[in-house]
Amino acid sequence: MKVMHIMLPVCAMNCYLAINEETKESIIIDPGSAPERIKAGVEQSGTTPVAILLTHGHFDHAGAAAEIAAAYGIKVYAYEKERETLANPEINLSVMMGEAASYKTDIFLKDDEEVEMAGLTFKCLATPGHTPGGCCFYFEKEGILFTGDTLFCGSVGRTDFPGGSMSQLVNSINTKLMVLPNDTICYPGHESATTIEFERNNNMFL
Repeated sequence: MKVMHIMLPVCAMNCYLAINEETKESIIIDPGSAPERIKAGVEQSGTTPVAILLTHGHFDHAGAAAEIAAAYGIKVYAYEKERETLANPEINLSVMMGEAASYKTDIFLKDDEEVEMAGLTFKCLATPGHTPGGCCFYFEKEGILFTGDTLFCGSVGRTDFPGGSMSQLVNSINTKLMVLPNDTICYPGHESATTIEFERNNNMFL
């Protein structure tokens, strides 16, 4: 598995392609804006997208999901408790951009549900706190975790938005993420990649 990073202009957001180098298929994670840039990244990767995963429903992570899904004829996945965030413009913060958007999701996943696609297997880990239905996607075999806005390098996600809770977020990270192997590579929604070991030893919020 290879991870391709696509930097998006809105909020300097990290979109990722989780690539199966054998099948030449990919999974798009958090296509928040700039759909043409995402399409260019897919073309550069030489892969066929099979699905979109959303770590949460804020506009900067979900804003281009519908257009990308339509372009490739693929489905959008999110954690089941993120329905209201995705649907409500006040909660998904799209009103901050002068819009009132609701974001479409085709399939809602359960906590700890294991999914196989593109020849890869991942688990949906519910990590509420940044949003009520925020989650991370854990590829255990590859030792890779996409953390969205739950966990950053040396920090954690904001909790001052609607539905946020710092105590809930820290509990989510400690109970669902800090139990993972030390060498797990974490790819966050903003800023640089990190590891579980580094965060366990250095993150002042935990």
